[in-house]
Amino acid sequence: MKIGLVGLPLAGKTTFFNLLTGAEAATSSFAGARGSHVGVARVPDKRVDFLSGLFQPRVTTYAQIQVLDIPGLTPGGGASEFAGPLRDADALVAILRGFYNPAVGLADAPNPLRDLKDLMAELILSDLAVVEKRLERLAKGKKAGTGIPGEEEVLRQAKEALENEQPVVSLGLSEDERLPLKNYGLYTDKPLLVVLNTSEEGLKNNAARGQRELESYAKERKLPVLVVCAQLEEEIERLPLEEREVFLADLGVSEPGVTRLAQVAYAYLDLISYFTVGSDEVKAWTIRQGTTAKQAAGKIHSDIERGFIRAEVAVYEDMA
Repeated sequence: MKIGLVGLPLAGKTTFFNLLTGAEAATSSFAGARGSHVGVARVPDKRVDFLSGLFQPRVTTYAQIQVLDIPGLTPGGGASEFAGPLRDADALVAILRGFYNPAVGLADAPNPLRDLKDLMAELILSDLAVVEKRLERLAKGKKAGTGIPGEEEVLRQAKEALENEQPVVSLGLSEDERLPLKNYGLYTDKPLLVVLNTSEEGLKNNAARGQRELESYAKERKLPVLVVCAQLEEEIERLPLEEREVFLADLGVSEPGVTRLAQVAYAYLDLISYFTVGSDEVKAWTIRQGTTAKQAAGKIHSDIERGFIRAEVAVYEDMA
């Protein structure tokens, strides 16, 4: 799974990237930088730990999330040229500021709902430009028979939604209907997860600035919201393992940030894990709910899927 982090400058986006990946990328200086950060987040899983202890493999491999962090988007500037790599992401994660930041200024109080709307406006404008450009090309190439079946119709639906300031995903298109759009990687055709980055007190008391308004808005649109204190949680992740649980408990959370994000993302994207076990390797694989055993075998190697006969399946809860 690949996720792309988006946010306004100085929202703590790169700090959250560091929390997920264990990287040490520069933070505030990245707000006006060029380029992007790419890292991999290993998803802690007690089931993998148990199976690894049971089978004693040479290698233990946890599920992984590829994380892409681009420079902050400026309101009114449209999604920048650096947002291009996000078009390959499976989902976007909006990082919103729920804390006072001296670099922003005391006059600009945290307003995560406003920031989310600003972010969506930038992504909608960028998608609209892509859709309009493609429709123009289709109009010019009609005599030559360019385009694929259904492409123009679904692009017109997308254009209408975007012009009404609605994301493409709001159209509720089926997988087959969405096929013509896949080549464009439209930002607003991707699942969106919301992360509210707050202060230590905001996380402890479940009362980040603007949290209630944001959660109400997100609930209406069926968007999941995760509350974190990225700066402090990143510091905690660098402590010895035995000390982390104590500090996380003091914050009022039971799991590290990457675990909480993975839980929210898996539930929202309808993903599950399955495990292959043996003395050589215990490995977690990510698949969609409802994937058949044959399709799951294809995640390991396409040859296994083609030659699939049967699989021996055990329920984790029966073994633990």
